[in-house]
Amino acid sequence: MAAGAAVVIGELLAGLFSPSLSPLTAVGGAVIDAVPPGVKDWAISLFGTADKAVFVGGMLLVIMAVGSLAGILEQRRRFAGGAVIAVFGLVGLSAVLTRAQMTPAAAVVALAAALSGALLLGWLIRRLYEGLPAGAAGTGAAGTAAGTDAATAQIPAGTERTAGRRTFLQVLAASAGATAVGGVVAAVWRGAASGISTAREKLQLPAAVSGAPAIPAGAEVGLAGMQPLVTPNRDFYRIDTALIVPSLDPEAWVLCVIGMVEQEIELNLADLLAKPLIERHVTIACVSNEVGGDLIGNARWLGWPVRELLALARPQSGADMVLSRSSDGWTAGTPLEVLTDQRDALLAVGMNGEPLPLEHGFPVRLIVPGLYGYVSATKWLTELRVTRFADDVGYWTPRGWSDRGPIKTSSRIDVPRTGRRVGAGTVMFGGVAWAQHTGIGKVELRVNRGPWQAARLAPGISLDTWYQWQLGIELTPGQYEVQVRATDLNGDPQVEERRPVAPDGATGFHTIRVDVNP
Repeated sequence: MAAGAAVVIGELLAGLFSPSLSPLTAVGGAVIDAVPPGVKDWAISLFGTADKAVFVGGMLLVIMAVGSLAGILEQRRRFAGGAVIAVFGLVGLSAVLTRAQMTPAAAVVALAAALSGALLLGWLIRRLYEGLPAGAAGTGAAGTAAGTDAATAQIPAGTERTAGRRTFLQVLAASAGATAVGGVVAAVWRGAASGISTAREKLQLPAAVSGAPAIPAGAEVGLAGMQPLVTPNRDFYRIDTALIVPSLDPEAWVLCVIGMVEQEIELNLADLLAKPLIERHVTIACVSNEVGGDLIGNARWLGWPVRELLALARPQSGADMVLSRSSDGWTAGTPLEVLTDQRDALLAVGMNGEPLPLEHGFPVRLIVPGLYGYVSATKWLTELRVTRFADDVGYWTPRGWSDRGPIKTSSRIDVPRTGRRVGAGTVMFGGVAWAQHTGIGKVELRVNRGPWQAARLAPGISLDTWYQWQLGIELTPGQYEVQVRATDLNGDPQVEERRPVAPDGATGFHTIRVDVNP
């Protein structure tokens, strides 16, 4: 109870004085930074976008175990359990001091949370033994029970112990209730991002000077069970290292362009919204997306081309990389050439007709067609440093990932789902294929490793989005293996060899099993 209350107090105080950083999120962030890439890949493949919830649940279990140990030690020796919580608090303080969002207030919050937990533990232990007969408390609480009045000898045996236990349980229940209420308040407070949600709702996005091209007729094949051609915001995948969504006040937000430039630039949100914004459909994908996975989505983004900002800064000769930084310290190294060519790399402020959702980078993020997110899609963007690959690295590069991450041509079968039973006759297959910034030329299926059959490829919105496809195949009763492959507009087929996501994206043909009933 004491350890849990310390966590809740830390979250409440952080909500008031340090919205972007609490002891819990600081420790979680430090653990995530230290976890080997293979563990991260395993977690994402097993839990998908629920990986953060599972991770936080695991942290809370560890905190419960530490609290249990502290309680046992405090019963045996006064202040021993408090010392355990204090040490745990120092771990939290150390983690806070290493985070990019560290402020003096965040450090004070960590200390206050640890102190409150230690004090509450001592107080609860004293309540546990209050009123018990002398000597019943054990060695650690002997001093607490030493003042027991001699009159207790007149109380019938067992009565005083029962009353003491009842009093303690009442105190514990009250503490539990207060902690639960505090936890709900902290969750609501942090979930509301200290008013940032309201600021987002009030933000008016300007109209684009160049709107997104119209979606071609027939681009969505319309098969039941297929994902929409444009992914709704609520369904868009989220993979990042932030345990809580960073809270950036749009009125205080500033983007700094520094490093190897002739002119350093500071850009606030009002300045950015006054620029000639364009709107484009762009499909983005996570490098951790397994073959056939769903860590990919297509949206309509509103933003200002990054090349225009960099043209104002004038990168110096020899620069070949832009290190983008998030407000929480996460970084991505993007080749300078892809931010200065004619592709629609954007400082995005809108997603599917509304301001960026908080979890997708509000108020500003990067969108770069053709590159995996770990080298391009920085959310909660605060800095662009023009530099060189020889001098700087992004967050994931020293953890074993490639320093450049072009998205690989790939395809996926969405219907029917693997293992599903279907009726004999014409079975309709459908899915998506992508080769961002190159475009898809054809999609083919084969059954039981037989000849490839060309699917009907729907028109794509642009070269920077995925394409939908469909194909009807006559199947008699039995069990079938079905594979799909895509070929880009340059005539290059996707790689058949099965490779894992590390170090630069998975390859292989998506394969499903279909059971056909009579």
